[in-house]
Amino acid sequence: MAIKKLYGLLFTLGVVLLTLLVARALWLHYMLDPWTRDARIRAEVINIAPDVSGSIVELPIHDNQLVRQGDLLLRIDPERYRIAVANARADVEARSATLALRRQEAKRRADADSLVVSRESHDQASRAAEIAAAELAQAQAALQSAELDLARTAVYAPRDGYITNLSIHAGDYAHAGAANLALIDREGFWVYGYFEETKLPLVKPGMKAHVTLMSGLELSGSVEGIARGIYDRDNPQSQELIASVKPTFDWVRLAQRIPVRISLDPTPDDVVLAAGASCVVVLDTDANRRPWWILW
Repeated sequence: MAIKKLYGLLFTLGVVLLTLLVARALWLHYMLDPWTRDARIRAEVINIAPDVSGSIVELPIHDNQLVRQGDLLLRIDPERYRIAVANARADVEARSATLALRRQEAKRRADADSLVVSRESHDQASRAAEIAAAELAQAQAALQSAELDLARTAVYAPRDGYITNLSIHAGDYAHAGAANLALIDREGFWVYGYFEETKLPLVKPGMKAHVTLMSGLELSGSVEGIARGIYDRDNPQSQELIASVKPTFDWVRLAQRIPVRISLDPTPDDVVLAAGASCVVVLDTDANRRPWWILW
């Protein structure tokens, strides 16, 4: 009977000890190991804006389309810009003719006898030729600008990427410098993991990272850098640029989450990534590779 009670006591102690070991292992994993469930897929978004204004006459793309670098995205009505080029060319021709005339006059006066043409008249003719040359250069620059505006009526993709949230149509008016569509860089996906500040001492640039999306897809990458600052909402500046500190202090202080940028390794073409998707990030350190029974 005593032996049975001893076995029962030992079994109970063993269960309690095992429970404590598992609880401590879980505590170390969840509280100390560098991992986070608060992570997002991010992407480099290129805002496409035309260089000139006008009505959109051609829009050969559709929403969520994959486009290649150099593909036509949209075309603005070029007629007004063609007329501007024709006017600029005509102005160049007129300035060229004026320059030729001024140079002939300057040459005739330079060849004439000083008794027939005064020195002042010769200088005036030379200056008139120089002014005509400057006006021709100005007209040629205006022609180049007009030709550039005409060429910029066609907007091409600067990178391989995906058209997203397309909300313009043929016939819409596009303003110069105003973004009309967004292009997500095909090779520009990365991850922002928000790690608690208590775990930052274990995060180092170059560390291997394991990324798991909510869909179950697993990706790999490495730590690229750690953000050096976040907005402190509890310490806004006053109008005198002096810190305004609230007089209250909470006994329970939650650890701030610091963004850590993680670059992704190349992924297969059939892997679908979307900016804003949630994921879990686990950094590959000696601490999280230890066996679960090692608790120190």
